[in-house]
Amino acid sequence: MTGVTGRSNKSEKPGEPEEPERYAALLRGINVGGNKKVPMAELRAVLAGLGWEDVRTYVNSGNAVFAAGRRSPGELAGELEAAIAARFGFTVSCLVRSAGELRAAVDACPYPAADLDPAKLLVLFLDRAPDAERLAAVDAAAFAPDEFRVGERELYCWFPEGMGRSRLPGALETACRGRTVTGRNWRTVTRLLEMVTR
Repeated sequence: MTGVTGRSNKSEKPGEPEEPERYAALLRGINVGGNKKVPMAELRAVLAGLGWEDVRTYVNSGNAVFAAGRRSPGELAGELEAAIAARFGFTVSCLVRSAGELRAAVDACPYPAADLDPAKLLVLFLDRAPDAERLAAVDAAAFAPDEFRVGERELYCWFPEGMGRSRLPGALETACRGRTVTGRNWRTVTRLLEMVTR
């Protein structure tokens, strides 16, 4: 299997260990309004404590990249949630995407991202596919000019006038109740992709 960098994840020689897979971790709702404070240096220490390598973080909103043995992203997310709860004493929902999954999410963007303000384009990442019936019940016209498109495990939102006061993300999260959902603007998404595929 070939990774996004074009290098094989499997060893070229029998008996050699496999090259670690690279992943991005997205934490939901930390360092917002003084709640659930997780300093990035401590977050890096938590990831390193799990045996994950080449750990780096991006900005203060809960984004990290790391290398680990080829594992299920869902399993890695569960381990990270447990480690954060043990370290900080509160629960933080986490999503993990492999480099290939993050690349696929970027490639699937239905908007002409290169021509848009990256601060006004938001990706809501979900732990599993959204419920089509619940999303169909969202009255898109009520949120115009803001709009959204449905991906595989992502919702892509465009806010022509900025997302600061938009009610659309909240409506979409309500429609996705029961799933882990966390949003990142396009600048953060593409930066994480760069970090995870370097």
